[in-house]
Amino acid sequence: MTAIASSSATYDFLRAKAHIVAIRKSFVSPELRIGTWAARPGLRGFGDTDVPDSATSYTCLHVVGDLITLLDAIAPDQDKVFVVGHDWGAYLAWLLCLFRPDRVKALVNLSVAFMPRNPQRKFIESVKAVYGDDYYMCRFQEPGVMEAEFAKLGTARVMKEFLTYRNPGPLFLPEDKMFGHPPDAPIVLPSWLSEDEVNYYASKFEKTGFTGGLNYYRNFDLNWELTAAWTEVQVKVPVKFIVGDQDLVYNSLDAKDFIHKGGFKKYVPLLEEVVVMEGVAHFINQEKPDEISKHIHDFIVKFH
Repeated sequence: MTAIASSSATYDFLRAKAHIVAIRKSFVSPELRIGTWAARPGLRGFGDTDVPDSATSYTCLHVVGDLITLLDAIAPDQDKVFVVGHDWGAYLAWLLCLFRPDRVKALVNLSVAFMPRNPQRKFIESVKAVYGDDYYMCRFQEPGVMEAEFAKLGTARVMKEFLTYRNPGPLFLPEDKMFGHPPDAPIVLPSWLSEDEVNYYASKFEKTGFTGGLNYYRNFDLNWELTAAWTEVQVKVPVKFIVGDQDLVYNSLDAKDFIHKGGFKKYVPLLEEVVVMEGVAHFINQEKPDEISKHIHDFIVKFH
């Protein structure tokens, strides 16, 4: 999660990778830094932030509350901010816009489209009905289980597995067969990811463990309960959405049809642009930092 402010506006960049948090310099380009100052806080449970013990301390209301408190502290004279999010940052950015549209001037979100609440069935129940118990979100639900399995693999190995995952489809993590290959199979890092970066990410999770990050997934159903009052409510801020065509999220849970066949626009009526980047997977802002920075810049300057 990153926050940037200028004399005319505040940019609040929310960023949390699945199971990983670290703010890379590539996420904010030099052209966005000019004339701005930047604050880069992390989400609770990640990196150097606090890690509450209770799983129920990671609901969307807690974390959006953190964001509002942050904005009140770092930009007390700014009525509205620009927001950019990726992965869990994107999910929370949607909810920030849903709960407090009065604080958001415009949004650029990466990888994760808005997910309208289904009043008929809880989220994990719905996901399990489609993909079964081995789907990664379902596997993350039981406290302690994935923590133990990740410990067997080793923290650095877990980082490499997630960061290099490029299968354009749902992610399954069956017990003792995670990622579909032997745990000692060599992993070749892409050009945009170095061993030093992997070791940095691993050092943060060696310090905090994985429980904080996994607790976000463990609150999906509680979030479903807490957001009942926002069923069928639209996100009414200007939005640009960017996703890679190899992204597992884009290729799961009928996301493509929702994005391209009217559902997305129905719930986000001020959606101005959808960008699908060819040959790009989930960690889009790391894989294509210059292109993403330009997309962000080009959208934000429209509002000056």
